[in-house]
Amino acid sequence: MMFDIKGIRSQFPALKRIVNGFPAVFFDSPGGTQTPQCVIDKMLDYMIHHNANSGGVFATSIETDEIILNTRHAFADFFGCNPTEVSFGENSTAINLKLSHAIARDLKPGDEIIITDIDHDANRSPWQILEERGIVIRSVRVNLESLTLDMQDYKNKLSTNTKVVAFNYGSNAVGTISNAKEIINLARSVNAISVVDAVHYALHGVIDVKDLDVDFLFCSAYKFFGPHVGVLYSKTECMNTLKTLKISAQKNIAPYKFETGTLNSEGIAGALAAIEFIADIGNKHPEYLNINQVQYSQRRKEIICGMLAMENYETPLANYFKDELLKIDGLKLYSPGKDQLCTSTISFRMNNMQPLEIAKRLADKGIFVWAGGFYVVGLMSALGLEERGGMVRIGLAPYNTKEEIDRTLNEIRNIARD
Repeated sequence: MMFDIKGIRSQFPALKRIVNGFPAVFFDSPGGTQTPQCVIDKMLDYMIHHNANSGGVFATSIETDEIILNTRHAFADFFGCNPTEVSFGENSTAINLKLSHAIARDLKPGDEIIITDIDHDANRSPWQILEERGIVIRSVRVNLESLTLDMQDYKNKLSTNTKVVAFNYGSNAVGTISNAKEIINLARSVNAISVVDAVHYALHGVIDVKDLDVDFLFCSAYKFFGPHVGVLYSKTECMNTLKTLKISAQKNIAPYKFETGTLNSEGIAGALAAIEFIADIGNKHPEYLNINQVQYSQRRKEIICGMLAMENYETPLANYFKDELLKIDGLKLYSPGKDQLCTSTISFRMNNMQPLEIAKRLADKGIFVWAGGFYVVGLMSALGLEERGGMVRIGLAPYNTKEEIDRTLNEIRNIARD
C-alpha cells in the first residue's frame, strides 16, 4: 500500500501555519516532532475528564492509574519488553542523571565508564560528573571521514575495569546509527552495564530491547509525536538491584522505584496516543510484517510496521535531498556514507555564511531548521566546529514532502549564490 502522506498531514494542525505568507515547513524534527490531533485530544480529554493524583479510590484517580498502566503496556510493545520494565520521568536528561547517580552508588574510585564523542551531552555529562568521585571516564573517538564510532578505539578502551558503557543509538547531529548490538555484546564480555540513549533513534527505527540485550534504554515521547515525557526501559534484574535515588515513601519495586513524585499524567496519556498513532500507520502497512514477528502482540506488530513504513517513506526523500545538496558549490555535507545506516537527518555548512544566518534566512521563508552544535560537544570539537557555529540541521518526519524539499533546496541555492 502507498504511504498516505495526505492522510498523515491532515492529522497535524501545525502544518496549517503560515509564516510571512509562506506555508510553514517543519524540518525541525530532530529537536522534536509536531503533534497529531489524536495526541492533543487525548491530553485534553485527560485534563477535562480524568485529572487526579494516583492511588485514590474515587473515579478520576482510578482512571488515572488505568491510563498510566495502559501507557506502560503501550511502551512495552514499543520497546519489546514487559510493562514492569517501563518507567516514566520528566525527560531523558533527568532520567539519565538519576540513572547515572544510582549506578554510581555501586562504583568505586578507579572504576571506568565509557562514553562516546558522538553522543548528545545528555548521555555524556551525567557520567562525566562522576569524575569528582574518582571514577575514570573514557570517550570513544569518531571516525571523522565516515562519521561513525571508531570501534577499534572502543575495543582498546574496554577493559575489566569498565563498569558502564553509555552511547547513543542514533546521532542527533549527523544521523549515524551505531551498531548497538555489537557495542552491547562487547560491554557484556567484560560484565559492564549498557546504557543506550535512543532519544533520536526512536523516531527512525524499531527498538527491540530483548534482541539488543541492553540493560537500560531511554527516550522521550516528544521526539515521536508525543508530549514532553521521558521513558526508561530497565531490564528486570538490573532495576531490581539498582539503588535508586528515592524518598522513603516511594515503592521499592520496579517500575515505581525510579519514579520520584507525582507523574505527568496528562503527558503520559498523550504519550499513549503517540504510540497508538504509530500503530495506526502500521495497521495500514501489514506488508512490513516479518514472519519471525508473528509471536508479538497485535500492537507491537503494528508499531513495527508503522516504524518501517515511515522510514521507507523518508529514506528516499533524505537521499534525494542529500544528492541535491551535494551539487551546490561551497556546501559541505556532514553525513555517513550510503553504506552506513543513518536516520533521515541532514547536516551541512556553507562557505559563505554561518549556520545561524542560514537558518534565519530559511525561517524568513517559513522553513524551520536548526543551527548550532545540538549539545554534541565531542563531535563538534573533533570536527573543529564548536567555535564556528556548528552546522545547519534538517530532519525529515513522515509529514514532510518532496515539494517541501524542493522549496528548501531552491532557497539554499539562492543563499549559496549570494
